[in-house]
Amino acid sequence: MKAIAYGELSKPEHIELIRNSISDANDLLHRFSGVTLEELAVEIAMVRLALRIAPHIRGHVHVQTNPYYSYSTESTIVNALRIVQLFQHLQPGFEQSRICIKIPSTWEGMMACRALEMAGVRTLATTLFTMSQAILAAEVGCTYIAPYVNQLKVHYEPGFKDPNKLLPLCVSIQKHYKSINAKTKVLPASLTSTNEIYALAGVDHITIAPDLLKQLSQPNSAPQMESLFDSDVPLAISVAQQSFVNDEAAYRIAFTRDLHGASEEKLTQASLDEAINIFCDMQDKLVQLMKSNMG
Repeated sequence: MKAIAYGELSKPEHIELIRNSISDANDLLHRFSGVTLEELAVEIAMVRLALRIAPHIRGHVHVQTNPYYSYSTESTIVNALRIVQLFQHLQPGFEQSRICIKIPSTWEGMMACRALEMAGVRTLATTLFTMSQAILAAEVGCTYIAPYVNQLKVHYEPGFKDPNKLLPLCVSIQKHYKSINAKTKVLPASLTSTNEIYALAGVDHITIAPDLLKQLSQPNSAPQMESLFDSDVPLAISVAQQSFVNDEAAYRIAFTRDLHGASEEKLTQASLDEAINIFCDMQDKLVQLMKSNMG
């Protein structure tokens, strides 16, 4: 989300949106403590982009919290509520039920999701790589989860291909959710090919980049592989019956021991940290973009 926002806001046609966001941030800064002018301007700009998209889609619009708050429950909650307030300020009457806040799937982030969902704010647990994260996300009541099919660096490191794509995990999570009647929906992200999309045909929702949508619209884009939902993907969830929501220590151990795919060399904490680090880089670029446009 941060990378998408930076890529979009960097376009020359959005210079007026950026300037208006900076002006709004100057006017509103006194209402919010613990946030810089630049950070507030970034949030306003992201909300403005979401409001532009809203008339053209059904369902939720998504805005991500500041990734620098990924390991602070309190800061994440404050950030999420501020984003909801910004929606209402910029477009009074906008339905809160359409706002969904994207929050990294750390323990602290999940606890923030729990509090927000209880307060009526919809959440999406992003940067999700493991079944233990998925179990906790359902327990705290997240509206969505976004399992990352590929590590984020496939989009930033030329030539890198993820050797352990998490396609089967997405299927396994959804089957588990169905078995427990969870309200949480699976929304895979970080896909790199139409084959990956076809492999997940049948998933609740899916994130598809514009280039892949164009490929899917071509006449010769027939599926090159069957959906994993039509095959015998095992649930493969040894921790499925465990509850983590009231046992932070058990969750952290399960998460630490849950390997990324079949690789015994990469622990999931490294994948999570890497994703959050990339998000922080994008946050820095967004802040710098705002600074460069201030008088």
